[in-house]
Amino acid sequence: MALLSSLCSCPPIPSSPFPNSTLPPSNSYPFSNLRTQIQSSAASTNICTQKIDTSLLTIAESFYEDELWAAASLRVRSFNQFRPDTFGVQDHARYLAEREFEALKERVSGKRMGFRRVSCINASLPLSHISSISDDLCSACKFSTNEEDRIVVGSLDLNQCLSLPDEIVGMKPEVTGADITRAYLSNVCVASELHRNGLGYALLEKSKLVAHDWGITDLYVHVAVDNEPAKKLYTKSGFVYESDEPAWQARFLDRPRRLLLWTGLSST
Repeated sequence: MALLSSLCSCPPIPSSPFPNSTLPPSNSYPFSNLRTQIQSSAASTNICTQKIDTSLLTIAESFYEDELWAAASLRVRSFNQFRPDTFGVQDHARYLAEREFEALKERVSGKRMGFRRVSCINASLPLSHISSISDDLCSACKFSTNEEDRIVVGSLDLNQCLSLPDEIVGMKPEVTGADITRAYLSNVCVASELHRNGLGYALLEKSKLVAHDWGITDLYVHVAVDNEPAKKLYTKSGFVYESDEPAWQARFLDRPRRLLLWTGLSST
C-alpha cells in the first residue's frame, strides 16, 4: 500500500464532473465534481434487504492509495448510470475512476489552492461478509488492510475551506478567519446495494468527529431540492436549512437547484 505523503496542507477542490447521474447534481468543473447527496438513484429496486452486521463496519479517514482507488470506484458507480450493453462501458468506467483517483489523491495531499485540508472518509466491510451481495461492488471497490480484503461501501470528503466552487457559500461563522472553522461535506455516497443500513448516517457522524478534531464549528452540505432521501438523512443528522440556490444559477449550471444545509459543532 502506498501512503500519501502530504496529508494536511492546502486541500483541493475537485476538478471535473462525472457524466450525467440522476439525483445528485453535476458541477461544471472538469473533474470529480463535489457531489453532496446520498445517491437516490433509479436503481432503488436493487437495494439489498439483507441487514449487514454493523459490528464489522469500519469508518475511518483514508490515507492509502489502494483504499482511495476503491473510494474513487465507488463514486463512479454511485454517480453514474451505465447501460451494461453499451460498447466499451467498462473501459469508460475505469477511465472515470482513474481520473477521480488522481483528483482525490491531489485533494487529500493538499495540492490545491483555497483549501486548508481535505479528508476522504470511508466506510468499509470485510469482503467475506458481503461477497454474495454484488460481484461488481466487491471487485470494483476492494482494498486490503492488515492482511484482510475489505470493500468500501460508503465515502465522503470533508473540506475545510470558505467555499466550494459553483456552490452556495455558507455564512457561518461571521468572523475573520472563517476558513479555519468552516467545512463542507461533498462526494457523499453509499453503495446502492446497501442503502437503508444506516451507513450514510454513520458516515456523517464520523465526519462530525473528524471536523471537531480540526476545530470546525460550522459544517455544511449541499443537496438537490428533489433529493428527498438525502434531505431526510441530513435532517436526521442535525442539519438545518440555511439558504438555497437561485433558479437562474441552477439553469446556468444545468443541474437541479440546491439547498445549503448547516449544523453547528461544539467547540469544546
